[in-house]
Amino acid sequence: MDALTELHAAQPFWIWLALGVILLAIEAAFSTEWLLWPAVSAGVVAVVTALGLPLNFPGEVALFAALTVAATLLSRRLIQRVNPSDAPDINARDARLIGQRAQVVQAFVDGRGRVFVSGAEWVAEIEGAAPLAGESVIVEGMDGPKLKVRAV
Repeated sequence: MDALTELHAAQPFWIWLALGVILLAIEAAFSTEWLLWPAVSAGVVAVVTALGLPLNFPGEVALFAALTVAATLLSRRLIQRVNPSDAPDINARDARLIGQRAQVVQAFVDGRGRVFVSGAEWVAEIEGAAPLAGESVIVEGMDGPKLKVRAV
């Protein structure tokens, strides 16, 4: 323990930098999304100690803890602002189709036809008047691999 205390007294920069690199390596290996900000905070404390600011070990730990909490809370707030929970998931392609305008590529016969939307052709069903090829429809929902559409 004395060796660690002496190492910290002589080179606090390297202790904090090593802690930051270790946390960042664990984050990169396991993608936990919880260790990124503690790793950044350890790097900031390393820079503060390299600048020679007169912080003792308890002060450095307090700065590390405060930076970690502040950065984590601010990042969560930023993530919620950039990607609100009510927005459809970017990977949920089906959910993103609802409400989009599609073009009929194969005329509807007996309520079934094909439409082009979001870069792909889909089997579609419609109730009521059947639009002709080239006309537009609006996607209202999904029924398995089929789109439910309505005339514009």
